[in-house]
Amino acid sequence: MTESDKERQPESGNDSNIENLPTSTTQPQVEFKEGGYGWVVIFGVFILNAHTWGLNSSFAVFLAYYLRTGMFGASQLGYAFVGGLSISIALLASPLATTLIGWNRCGTQLTIFLGVIFETIGFIGSSFATELWHLILSQGVAFGLGMGLCFVASASVPPQWFVKRRSFANAIAASGSGFGGLCYSLATNAMISNIGLSWAFRILAVICFVINTIAAYLIRDRNKDIGSVHIAFNWQLFKRTPFLLMQAWMFLSLIAYIILVFSIVDYCQTVGLSASQASLVGALFNMAQGLGRPAIGLSSDSVGRLNIANLCTLFCGLLCMFFWIFGAQTLAACIVFAILSGSVAGVIWATVAPVTAEVVGLALIPSALSMTWLVLVLPATFAEVIGLSLRRAGPGGYLHVQLFTAFLYIGAFMFGWALRAWKVWEMEQARLNKEQRELAIRDDGVLTSASEHEPNTNDLDAPQQPVSFLRGLWVMVRV
Repeated sequence: MTESDKERQPESGNDSNIENLPTSTTQPQVEFKEGGYGWVVIFGVFILNAHTWGLNSSFAVFLAYYLRTGMFGASQLGYAFVGGLSISIALLASPLATTLIGWNRCGTQLTIFLGVIFETIGFIGSSFATELWHLILSQGVAFGLGMGLCFVASASVPPQWFVKRRSFANAIAASGSGFGGLCYSLATNAMISNIGLSWAFRILAVICFVINTIAAYLIRDRNKDIGSVHIAFNWQLFKRTPFLLMQAWMFLSLIAYIILVFSIVDYCQTVGLSASQASLVGALFNMAQGLGRPAIGLSSDSVGRLNIANLCTLFCGLLCMFFWIFGAQTLAACIVFAILSGSVAGVIWATVAPVTAEVVGLALIPSALSMTWLVLVLPATFAEVIGLSLRRAGPGGYLHVQLFTAFLYIGAFMFGWALRAWKVWEMEQARLNKEQRELAIRDDGVLTSASEHEPNTNDLDAPQQPVSFLRGLWVMVRV
């Protein structure tokens, strides 16, 4: 079978529990060439991420402003709850977004545009907020709902347009949030200082509406061509041990990531930096995310997606354990820490779609991601609340926060490495030769054709050779 013939077949996972799920179409798949309009889609998702997650990253500047001025008369935990709520609402919207995408009268583009409307309403409402509950409803709920509709609708689209460079393309799209955070961390601080908080929100609302409307027009999916499964509540996925391992990796990583990205600006001010200097450190952190994610994607395609995802997670944990605690005390040291940690802190966003495809297959990505976002609602809601509750006044007040963040990343690495061991074992059970193994990795672990001649490999979740499974913990192989 040639590569082009393989690409013309509907892609699917290797899970026997969900092989009978209905797909969105039974029409024959049209011939597909990698790239092409896919690069326009990548650009659309890039600017969409810049004006959703990138704008959300600027909440670190808003949070530092709220904490310093005491505006709205709320407690520290109340302000932290607003930032966590926007992310949790975005993730909680995943079933709604998945259902709208699969609805013939709506689809991907209209779902994104609905998200744009809610984002704009959120910023406009925030500009008139006078009490904390106003801010919770606007900057928390409305903006979060809009961000969720945009994100969930667009997250599964980039992998549909690429095969060989799937991780790289997905990482470029994800890097938009880093570059957006860079721009809006600096811009937000400048706007608040010069024109006030209310007009800063209104200007962000106009920019968000215009740019994201253009992005919605550019993004086109291939759901019908690949037979994507849009089931919002696919509970059968939780019967798979590797899917549970992936959830644990995402769960712990997200808590650590939110604490780090929302706390870094305030931390810099606690060690004696000015508001403008702290804003610069936050901007450089986001710039490092923008530059680091394409590098993560490019190396994932050559070194292995699970390898890179887990090594980056471990590296960030070690940075928080040693550099953040012992080194980040001056402006120069904080900048170095921001650049190093920023390049790998959001590895989950750069690799979530390719790693999910490794676990469930390409066609089931929308359903798997929908369930993943629901799992992440709880940590997203309370991550920064936990972080600020660990914060103490005076020198060394962030020590508990730093230790907590470091151990979360290291714990996430342990679960991710166990997932990698499963993947190594899966390919060995399928008895793939070197060439077939490379092809399986490139096609996100779709081992159906290779397993047709192996009648005993249907249940990949119940390994009969535990020694072979444990071997995956230390064997060096591209996976």
